[in-house]
Amino acid sequence: MMNWQQLISNKRLGQEISHPMRHDDRSEFKRDGDRLIYSAPFRRLQNKTQVFPLPGSVFVHNRLTHSLEVSSLGKSLGDDVAHILVKRHPELAGTLFEEIGTIVQTAGLAHDMGNPPFGHSGEKAIQTYFTEDRGMALKDKVSPAFWADITHFEGNANAFRLLTHQFSGRRRGGFVMTYSTLAAVVKYPFASTLAGNHGKFGFFCSEASTFERIADELGLIRLSAPGAPLRYARHPLVYLMEAADDICYEIMDIEDSHKLKILSFDETTKLLLSFFDEDTQADIIRRLKEEGVTDENEQIVYMRACVVGKLENECVQAFVDHEDEILGGTLKGTLIDNISEPQRLAYKHCSEVSFKRIYRSKPVLDIELSGYKIMETLMQSLISAAVQPERFHSKQIIERVSSQYDIHSDNLETRIMAVLDYISGMTDVYALDVYQKLCGISLPIV
Repeated sequence: MMNWQQLISNKRLGQEISHPMRHDDRSEFKRDGDRLIYSAPFRRLQNKTQVFPLPGSVFVHNRLTHSLEVSSLGKSLGDDVAHILVKRHPELAGTLFEEIGTIVQTAGLAHDMGNPPFGHSGEKAIQTYFTEDRGMALKDKVSPAFWADITHFEGNANAFRLLTHQFSGRRRGGFVMTYSTLAAVVKYPFASTLAGNHGKFGFFCSEASTFERIADELGLIRLSAPGAPLRYARHPLVYLMEAADDICYEIMDIEDSHKLKILSFDETTKLLLSFFDEDTQADIIRRLKEEGVTDENEQIVYMRACVVGKLENECVQAFVDHEDEILGGTLKGTLIDNISEPQRLAYKHCSEVSFKRIYRSKPVLDIELSGYKIMETLMQSLISAAVQPERFHSKQIIERVSSQYDIHSDNLETRIMAVLDYISGMTDVYALDVYQKLCGISLPIV
């Protein structure tokens, strides 16, 4: 059984030796969040696709606005859970446990920082280069563990790498975050060789020892046998970060779809009100009339806020009801899977509608098709350069890669990973710019 006193630690990756000398413990988790907000990788999220293409006449969510909303909701979830559990466990009062809202808030800021350009199509382009394209020839030139990493490449593991890896010229420990914050980001605490059909995993083999150190320090339950690929039970706060993410992307996508006229006003209203019983639905409609809200977009905003509030309450209750299972590493599914049936079924219905009407809509498919082609071309050009760096054209391409990425390494795996670091860090706009230059479509005008 995991215990809260051990699970919440403000020890910093890369500064373990100096940790005892710090005396402002209660500010450490706030420092984590500030460090992310002022970073370049976080700023770049404003130019990365969430679901819909980057704004035209209608401003919808990008990765940055999504992450800010997840962070805000995560703070509420963590604070409310802390408030309840401190009453249940009085010994936690006045300890770092009361800071869990801030930890989940920061995890919300960080959770998408490893995502490549163009959303899930970007991830797919990286994966399929190695499973269906020229990259297949590299299988026998790299280790099985590394091959599993790159053929399953995904943003969750890349976020942990971005936060913890010592890039060239940078300090040890990456962002030098607290152990608990880092653990709260890892939704899938196991190696890529255990990803299976789900395709998700928590850390690349290059960061496996780092995660192992963090997990053991925090007392996470180790589920893998000695010598087997690493697998741990989740840090409990992952459930809160995941719930904030699940709520925000599902419900905000509904709102965005209404703004883009993919869903009608009546369809959107029906979806949002389905989270409530008839009396509450009537009360929501009555309040809108009493306050004179006649603008349809504003009505949807109000109903969306009601849904988010309801789901937040439900997830808090699910967490405290299942505390023992969460600490024991035995909880099945997500918090959303464990909320009250009316809200769980309404959420499931929204997910089904989103898949059929939103994620298969023309604007979304168009950005996926374009993004895939751009990413495919970048992968072909840059990986080829990394594999054969002595070629003339390779040298030209390599010169474009930032010095923080170890593209000049003697080790092939390191060079390949440097390319993935470079590409995944691009914004949609920058990826398009590099693509155009590589294809000779765009020339610099002097």
